[in-house]
Amino acid sequence: MSTSCCSASKHDGEADYHCPVEATLGLVGGKYKALILWKLIPAPMRFSELRRAVPGATPKMLTQQLRELEADGLVHREVFPVIPPRVEYSLTPFGQTIRPVLEAMYAWGTGYLEHRGLKAKCSMEPLP
Repeated sequence: MSTSCCSASKHDGEADYHCPVEATLGLVGGKYKALILWKLIPAPMRFSELRRAVPGATPKMLTQQLRELEADGLVHREVFPVIPPRVEYSLTPFGQTIRPVLEAMYAWGTGYLEHRGLKAKCSMEPLP
């Protein structure tokens, strides 16, 4: 294991972070993870709603990202005992704590794009 500030080692399939920034990026740095978390901030969503809200993600990729977020304790998956089964995803109380981080990233990114003379073109919109 490296002793540099921002290094992670794997232990039993789980990253062992020692740098706070790297730990944060490790949790939200997946291709669609930040967007999934952003979309779940206002209210829980069903898988089909998330598919529409994250249009670039294939069902397989969306499932993988949701499973990782669930394993990391940020997302809760609830299966309702109805026919057909209904599955709903929501942020855990711990997952809700990522909101200010995502909002800061959104604001910083907006400023960066404006500085470069660009406009944001993504499915993230300012949160209520």
